[in-house]
Amino acid sequence: MYEDILLPFDGSDGAAEALHHAAEIAHWADATIHVLFVADTRRDSVTVVETEVVDALVQEGEDIVEEAEKTLDTLGVDYDSDVVQGHPAPTIVEYAEQYEYDVIVMPTHGREGVSRYLIGSVTEKVVRLSSVPVLTARMQPDEQLVFPYETILLPTDGSAGASHAAEHGLSLAAALDATVHVLSVVDDTSLGLDVRSTISGQERERAATDAVDDLVSEAETRGVSNSVRHVEHGSPIEVILDTIDSNDIHAVVMGTTGRRGSDRILLGSVAEKTVRSAPVPVITVGHGE
Repeated sequence: MYEDILLPFDGSDGAAEALHHAAEIAHWADATIHVLFVADTRRDSVTVVETEVVDALVQEGEDIVEEAEKTLDTLGVDYDSDVVQGHPAPTIVEYAEQYEYDVIVMPTHGREGVSRYLIGSVTEKVVRLSSVPVLTARMQPDEQLVFPYETILLPTDGSAGASHAAEHGLSLAAALDATVHVLSVVDDTSLGLDVRSTISGQERERAATDAVDDLVSEAETRGVSNSVRHVEHGSPIEVILDTIDSNDIHAVVMGTTGRRGSDRILLGSVAEKTVRSAPVPVITVGHGE
């Protein structure tokens, strides 16, 4: 499923954890990891060393990439590497699309201090802009990434964007023989008590149930034998996090865009909040492919 994995890398603890997780996936998929360092051209990094003009950030990137290569050598994973200059987020996205990578793996936090470039906002911009699926991992001291994924959560609102992401999630689940949890959230937090809101609530409930049923049916068609239905009420991000916690979910696959209008649940902000908050890997799939 994944032959070529792009790993933007800055040498931080979070990036190191993402590297090890990417290596596990690469072992399973017999994939090649492509390590990328982006020297941020928005910063003045050119200097003179013994009469030679050098770019300090490019040199730093080469050193950081070399350390990543040593780790991948130890892990026995096929790899190559590149150091490029540019504005980090769009450069990562353009690089992934140009070379047709199957997935981008990034941590949600990067280096601290003046040399950081993979901070959360950069990762979120990549999530928002990329047509290539993005696997993000938020590492906390008490958390551990699990692979192979045995349980995969697929949030859906029945929209084209959610269905497109679900195709990716179902393919991954079938390849891993994982259990799929299909979730649709009825966001009734803004409903009032009048008759119109009651009707609207019933319509939302029906739409959520239909979205789950359609996706479970598609899962069966794609050879995913174990699926669990969830139709819940509340705030989408809170329900997603509760579902992860209460069902021992190993990974989430979701779209970055959803329905427009009053009944949307999978719009960009929900995906980005999930990326920032989920204690498990989140694979976001844009609808621009």
